[in-house]
Amino acid sequence: MPKIHRPEIHRRDMLAGAAAFAGFATVGLLPGTSAAATRQRPGALRGPALTTADKAVAARVDARRALRHLRVLSDDIGWRVAGTRREHTAAHYIARTLRGLGYKVELQPFPVPDKNLAELRAGREHWQSAAAANGAVGRAAGDVADLGDATEVTADLTGKVALFTRVTGKELDQAKAAAAKGAAAVLIANVRSTTYPERKAASFFPVLAEAVPVPVLGVAEYHGERLRARGGRVSLEVTAHTGLTSHNVLAERRATLPNPDGKAVIVSAHYDSVPGSPGGNDDGSGTVLCLELARAMRRLPTRQDLRFCLWGAEELGLVGARYYVKGLDDAAAARITGCFQNDMVATSHPPAGTYWLLSVDGKDNTTTAAIAAAAARLGYTGQTKGPTARGSSDHEAFYERGIAAGNFSWRGAEAPSQLEPVYHTPEDTVAGNVSLKRLQVSLELIGSAAYDVALRR
Repeated sequence: MPKIHRPEIHRRDMLAGAAAFAGFATVGLLPGTSAAATRQRPGALRGPALTTADKAVAARVDARRALRHLRVLSDDIGWRVAGTRREHTAAHYIARTLRGLGYKVELQPFPVPDKNLAELRAGREHWQSAAAANGAVGRAAGDVADLGDATEVTADLTGKVALFTRVTGKELDQAKAAAAKGAAAVLIANVRSTTYPERKAASFFPVLAEAVPVPVLGVAEYHGERLRARGGRVSLEVTAHTGLTSHNVLAERRATLPNPDGKAVIVSAHYDSVPGSPGGNDDGSGTVLCLELARAMRRLPTRQDLRFCLWGAEELGLVGARYYVKGLDDAAAARITGCFQNDMVATSHPPAGTYWLLSVDGKDNTTTAAIAAAAARLGYTGQTKGPTARGSSDHEAFYERGIAAGNFSWRGAEAPSQLEPVYHTPEDTVAGNVSLKRLQVSLELIGSAAYDVALRR
């Protein structure tokens, strides 16, 4: 029986392969795509020397399409804190988009910790903030009373919302002092770290050693600035989010050519954001890069399976990616030839003009080598750096399992720790922190590199 069926399967594979490679020919049939695929790339220092496969990707990817998704994720959905309704909305939007492109999509659930979050309104402004677990939940409102960095309060605060500048280690003293004087709620505005003084301070969860009878919020530096500038009344509501579930969104398209070993290439990003931030660059940009590459590559021939994986709960400590990797048996892990993790791929911050190739151990691997080679073909020689040792993103989970992985993003030229000042803040918006040109370069680099690997036997 095997002798009868093997030739039939072989012929079917050959026919499928021929049809798949015909996809390359369509590049030259679309108006303007031939020129688009061969002209000097945006911001490149020299002209390209593209392979046929590179042209197939470069002719298809368009940062403007990706931007449409980013406006939905960052502007419309906004804060995507792990396990919350907004993160779930984002997961379903991503899954729906990928299913519409013809991918097999799975939502992989996993538990995440409880948390208190607040929403604030000041005039027409609407913000989110982290809130203390040992503070009260519910609603509060009142005129803002600015107390600076005091840790003791003498004035009557009845019916007011106390606003402090954070004194690290004294948050409980500030909260108790305001509550004792009748404050309806306490807002503690975060301050910049001494390690990275160029970065604005994000929202934070105040750690209180004992309960305080009013809501206590750790607001971002930006929130403190805006409240002090405008004065007047602020209203807020703290909600306890319990029994939370986050999701990985896993999309797969099988190889169009024979793939007897079941090899797979992963292109990934995290779609959650920190409290208070709409996550335009971190990591809405990486998420929409995955969606646009999924669209561009959906009909291209490959010898390996293509997987587009969007991780939940990265900001809680790479929870989603580690959950996914832990669920792989050894054979499944061995079939992954590389994971291209995209985290912050479009900042418009002027100094962040270097595209970093980051591996956990600083050594070259399949993904970093493929990006370096793609950069040379596209003409971006001299604009990339690495491989350089750095974790702190979902590629760590794959490295820990022995899978080739890299993290790719725009950062300052001095070191990969040189991030934009609005990192993790309410100002990480599409309008304020996203460059279409850098997003386009990221699309071409990741697309060309990942496709090159996907064509390997």
